[in-house]
Amino acid sequence: MAPKAAKVAKAVKESISRKQKKIRTKVRFYRPKTLIKPRNPKYPSKSVESRGDKMDKYRIIEYPVTTESAMKKIEEINTLVFIVNLKATKPKIKEAVKQLYDVQCAKVNTLITPDGKKKAYVHLTQDYDALDVANRIGII
Repeated sequence: MAPKAAKVAKAVKESISRKQKKIRTKVRFYRPKTLIKPRNPKYPSKSVESRGDKMDKYRIIEYPVTTESAMKKIEEINTLVFIVNLKATKPKIKEAVKQLYDVQCAKVNTLITPDGKKKAYVHLTQDYDALDVANRIGII
């Protein structure tokens, strides 16, 4: 009995510490921030590096349009008409025409046709003649 009495006597002298319940002040529970380690992969996620720019000048411009209305544009308003890749942007089309046909473009207008192809109207500067370029390409 002596050990038990000693234990009770000690408990009476000291305050009994019980685990205090945390008072929550917010309705929403926020997940505690834990340690976030940087990724340390054992092997690369891709086995081969990308092959660079997949949209090269030959993939941007698909083919020239040779309809009567396109011919009229070539003769009258110094404009070449091409069907281009759907993902090609105006600056990329301008650059591709410059590289392929050695001509300077003044401006490029694009539209997506009802059959889902992208048509580009490439307006050339006054230094270049669209008729000469068309002859070089082999449209006319």
